[in-house]
Amino acid sequence: MTGDGDDAFIAAVKPLVDAMGGELLPPDEAGSEDVVLSWRGSDVVAVRLPQLADSLDHILAAMERRMGKPLADLDRKAKQEVVRTLEARGAFSVRHGVETVASALGVSRFTVYNYLNRDKNP
Repeated sequence: MTGDGDDAFIAAVKPLVDAMGGELLPPDEAGSEDVVLSWRGSDVVAVRLPQLADSLDHILAAMERRMGKPLADLDRKAKQEVVRTLEARGAFSVRHGVETVASALGVSRFTVYNYLNRDKNP
C-alpha cells in the first residue's frame, strides 16, 4: 500500500477517513464502491466508505467521546445541540435516523422531532 513518500500522504488522509468511519486498504483490493486515491500519478491507497447507517453510529460514538459521557446523560440543552449538529450532518436523511438518535439520547422520537421543529419555528 505504500511506496516512496506515500506514507506522508496516507498519514494526511487517515484522520479524515477515520472521522468518516472509513477504512484504508491497498488499491489493488479496492472494490467498485471504494474510492482509490492517487498521489503524484500513482494509486496509493483505497478508501472504503461506511454504509450510511454505520456512519450515523460512528458519528454518535464520536459525539459521545467529545462530550465525555453517554449522550443520554446530557441535559436538555446539550441534547438539543446534538440534534442540531446531527441535522447539519444529514443524520436524519438516513432511514431510521430519528429512531437511532432518539435511542442514543434516551428520549422519544417525538422529542427529537420537537427539537428539530423548535429550530425551524423560533
